[in-house]
Amino acid sequence: MKPSNNKLGWLGLLIPLLAACASSPPKSVANICSVFEDRRGWYKAAKTAERRWGVPISVNMAVIYQESSFRSRAKPTRNRFLWIFPGSRPSSAFGYAQALDETWQEYEQKSGNSRASRANFPDAIDFVGWYNANSSRISNISNNDAMHLYYAYHEGNGGYQRASYRNKQWLVDAAGRVQANSSRFASQLDGCRRELDKNWFQRLIS
Repeated sequence: MKPSNNKLGWLGLLIPLLAACASSPPKSVANICSVFEDRRGWYKAAKTAERRWGVPISVNMAVIYQESSFRSRAKPTRNRFLWIFPGSRPSSAFGYAQALDETWQEYEQKSGNSRASRANFPDAIDFVGWYNANSSRISNISNNDAMHLYYAYHEGNGGYQRASYRNKQWLVDAAGRVQANSSRFASQLDGCRRELDKNWFQRLIS
């Protein structure tokens, strides 16, 4: 049976609405417990990345928070032409992790996650965990040192080892926020991780 025009009209309205809900950021992005309560699948993905790469959830989440505020399709602000007209974007950064095209392609090849999407949270946090684990190994940074891992994340490990961040006060400030958010997320997670680890039945009877 051919769908009626009314049904097609409702579907046309419903599909964009569902897509917007799926890609919209959580309600309270500054509280990791609220984020994971709002997005249970994100907690599972964050735990998987932590186990796989050995970098704490709080560090990886603090990087994503700084990069995109948990917006799935975030992009750098366009440059302005003659102070009015929108021009090109300063980089190819995209998605939750603001990963560059070339870096994302390297991740797909080396991690085995060949169909990854930068707008997919599980893929994005696995990427951040992978990158931070590489920085920890290559540049001898503690996997709990969110500030210096963020320097390496932003500047690349070559730039980090040359200390290129020292002449960029805005980046020093951003890395300080990443460290503060990581510490806060870790403290918050200590208070709710047991509850988050419960399965649906345990939550039902608790």
